[in-house]
Amino acid sequence: MSGISDVRLTLYAGELVREHDAGLRINAPEGLGLWGLFQHRRASRRALLKLTDEQLKDIGLSSEQARHEGLKPFWRE
Repeated sequence: MSGISDVRLTLYAGELVREHDAGLRINAPEGLGLWGLFQHRRASRRALLKLTDEQLKDIGLSSEQARHEGLKPFWRE
C-alpha cells in the first residue's frame, strides 16, 4: 500500500471506533452491530438515490439534499 492509503485507513478506522464507542445509531433499528449499521446505511442511502422528485418532495428533501446524503460513504454518520 502507498503511504496515503495507510493514512486514510488509519483515519477511517479512528472514525469507526469513535462512532461505535459513542453508540451512534440514529435512524437505525435497535440491536444492530457495527456491520449491520453499515449495511443499513448503505441500503438506505442507495434507496434515497433512486427516489423520484415527487417522492423526495413527499419526505421534504430536495434532490440536492438527497444526492448529498446518498453519496456519503457508509461509515460516515
